[in-house]
Amino acid sequence: MNILVELGIAVAGLVLACVLLALNLWRAILYLFPGSVRVEPEAPADQMDLPLELGPLATQLQALGFVPLGSHEEKPRLQRATRSYDWGHPGERVFATLHRGQDGTPRLYFLTPLAPEGFVITAGYRRPALEVPGVYRSGSLEDASPERLLRAHLRRMEGLTPAPTGFTWEGRVEAGRSWYQGLGRKEIRRQNLQGLLWTVMALAIVASAFLGRRLS
Repeated sequence: MNILVELGIAVAGLVLACVLLALNLWRAILYLFPGSVRVEPEAPADQMDLPLELGPLATQLQALGFVPLGSHEEKPRLQRATRSYDWGHPGERVFATLHRGQDGTPRLYFLTPLAPEGFVITAGYRRPALEVPGVYRSGSLEDASPERLLRAHLRRMEGLTPAPTGFTWEGRVEAGRSWYQGLGRKEIRRQNLQGLLWTVMALAIVASAFLGRRLS
């Protein structure tokens, strides 16, 4: 009977470990290798397949003077690619990006690359605030309209110099790659630390199960 109980506990532990790995291994990889995310162009402006639920936000962006640039995809290892839809406002030196959250809700954020390096990011949904003086400002204003969010983004740019990059589709894709490979790494690691810890726990469960079998 004791052998059956021990076997049942071991099997339950392994099942739990597999579930934890399935949910968190990709986050652990993202924590360890944030620059591994692939950012690739998907479709130019005249071929963007914009989801219907993003239409109202896109209309508001165009009313603010933004022009559609195209779409791009961001793909972490072991995950499906996330598609984003990009607009640019050369006069204000701002990119706008629309995408769907994990729950399918529309999301918008503004991004401005800085010179000689850096970013200002302002999201209309919950996003951890992070600031590196003169180089990086990331924050959010939840549920704000595009107009209000843009005003907040422009205020946060005060005293900083936007990069002289063209606010084009190519420039937006390159900004995404630069973010993952550079100043975005700290923010990515903050967001995925829990995934790393759960992955370590899952691996510890697996290791203890096999070690316990060898020692018994």
